[in-house]
Amino acid sequence: MNIFRIIEQLSEVDADVLGRFDSRRAAFKTLGETAKKGALAAAPVFVASLFQKAYGQTTGSAVIDVLNYALTLELLEEDFYVKMIAGGQVPTGAPAGAIALIKKHETAHVTLLTNTIKALNGTPVAGVKFKTSAFPAAYADQLAVAQALEDTGVRAYKGQAGALIGAMAGTTSLLQVALQIHSVEARHAAHIRTMRGQTPWVGLNEMGATYTGAIPESNISQSGVNLTTQLGTTYSAADAAASFDEILTRAEVLDSSRAGGLVQP
Repeated sequence: MNIFRIIEQLSEVDADVLGRFDSRRAAFKTLGETAKKGALAAAPVFVASLFQKAYGQTTGSAVIDVLNYALTLELLEEDFYVKMIAGGQVPTGAPAGAIALIKKHETAHVTLLTNTIKALNGTPVAGVKFKTSAFPAAYADQLAVAQALEDTGVRAYKGQAGALIGAMAGTTSLLQVALQIHSVEARHAAHIRTMRGQTPWVGLNEMGATYTGAIPESNISQSGVNLTTQLGTTYSAADAAASFDEILTRAEVLDSSRAGGLVQP
């Protein structure tokens, strides 16, 4: 078996073939050591494993759809903060610093998701803008919208986690990447809430239209356990509800009463 000839032929139809391997240096080093040991009988097994890693992972359109859904929300948030900064209503000092940093994070998320979708041979969504007519003039109202966007984003990412289990981009777990973004969105939500003088988490009495879903934030049961009565310790409904974020489905998030109604047509 001439592995180098195989790779040479493969590179004629796939210019990225070497880039698909975890480490081309490690791959060739292992091949060389296998040959030195005379263990050529094991070479086909190694080569099969090598190419399984390079080409074995397939990405379905469902995963691309999930990534584009996340990208849509990130683009919406990014443009909202662009408008917020350009509006000139954010007080200087800590508030301006916080909003600028959150916008920077959203831009990083947009870049990562866009590049990932391209790497998976998908077509990333583009041009998603926050509806100009829905953008508030007053700083206090802008913060209220920011809170709605961040709270919704946290629940939206959580709602799609199951769809990304086992999905890979090369050797990178897409679920891991999504959860890394999810945790940053949660920090955004907590900080915006603090800026508004609220608790960093969603409380029991905030069940307005923003948080309505099939599983509302007022839920007090997790994995079939009623947290207020079945833990051997007494927790109030407020404690139980505030301890967990509930998921929002894609349809719930993109509903015209939520993020879907904030996208510029």
